[in-house]
Amino acid sequence: MAALPEQPDKLDIYLNHRAALVDYAAPIVGCRAQAEDVVQDAWLRFAQNPSSSLPMRQPVGYLYRIVRNLALDVQRRLGRERRPDDSQAALGQLPSTTPDPERQVSSQAQLRRLHQSVQTLPPRTREAFALHRLEGLTLQEVARRLDISVGLAHQLVRAALSHCAEQLDDH
Repeated sequence: MAALPEQPDKLDIYLNHRAALVDYAAPIVGCRAQAEDVVQDAWLRFAQNPSSSLPMRQPVGYLYRIVRNLALDVQRRLGRERRPDDSQAALGQLPSTTPDPERQVSSQAQLRRLHQSVQTLPPRTREAFALHRLEGLTLQEVARRLDISVGLAHQLVRAALSHCAEQLDDH
């Protein structure tokens, strides 16, 4: 069995190819400083290779492979980190659900007119309206609470709604 030729020291391999490795990683990660970090990390992995006692057939190729894999990992990580920024930009382009000041003032005025309109209702009609529309009771529940028929509860609520609509239309 033929003996493998004497291998150069790992540190010598790294130092002899360091500049070329940085040049190789820079286009992948998009930044020379980041490429320097990738090459440093690659050196650590290359030097700590568990099979370091065994001779490597292509140590330079192995070192380039480590650099490439680490550079691709960095590129993927940076891509994931940038995505939330893109979604934030998209959110910024959505129309606001907050009404403009003019619409707010108009809505407030309508609410005041509605409140005044409800206050002018007869007490029984006002109570039926409040129970049904504000408290969310069904007409059957309103009828039971007021001790009236379901039909009368319906008439009272409908009368209140008609009255309020007329008051809002008049303004």
